[in-house]
Amino acid sequence: MGKRRKDIDLEDMADRYHLSSRKDKSRLLDEVCYLYGYSRKYVIQVLNFNTRKKYTSRRRKRRYDPKLLLPTLTYIWLASDQMCSEKLKDILPLWLPFYNEPLTDNIKQKLLSLSPATIDRLLRPSKIKYKRYGLSGTSPGYLLKNQIPIKTDHWDVTQPGFMEADTVAHCGDSLAGSFVWSITLTDIYSCWTEIRATWNKGAEEVKRQIENIHVYQHYCHQLIHQLANRC
Repeated sequence: MGKRRKDIDLEDMADRYHLSSRKDKSRLLDEVCYLYGYSRKYVIQVLNFNTRKKYTSRRRKRRYDPKLLLPTLTYIWLASDQMCSEKLKDILPLWLPFYNEPLTDNIKQKLLSLSPATIDRLLRPSKIKYKRYGLSGTSPGYLLKNQIPIKTDHWDVTQPGFMEADTVAHCGDSLAGSFVWSITLTDIYSCWTEIRATWNKGAEEVKRQIENIHVYQHYCHQLIHQLANRC
């Protein structure tokens, strides 16, 4: 099978390309890409191949070898309950001395010098293998979302009284049956936290526990004022 006309033309242009100045090379590449619809990198590869010059990419040499770092990094990541990369970087100096296999100083130094972005890149295969599916006992209540004013981003709070609330299910690996729920309310300004427990998550019981927190907070507020007046 004979060569295509395009291939012949590119071969004929190879000598002209390498004898040209840098400005003329750029003009020639623009012309070839316009005539044949090739990408610029492909034309450069073909022209260099015909003159026995290999086109090499400028990819930066890999600094961290996954084969050396991934076993230790994955082990600590799983032991920390699949912690995010930012927190994992902070705990590595604390957890690394207790790793159960001997490590060279070179590997330790590289592990401690990892950035959060590099940790995410190295752990990508492990995150695919060890997928984490959390249980959620909260159903999306779109009707209530439109009726209750809820702010989910950061609050610039300057006084007590604004709360973050959440419920946690103590159910193990299944949401089936009856079990204890924790109700947690945290004041954003003071970080004061109140926790109550309820059997299941019925509306009446949750309401009763929240009212109990409200009464307790009111009592503490009055007590503080009485102590302040005595002083």
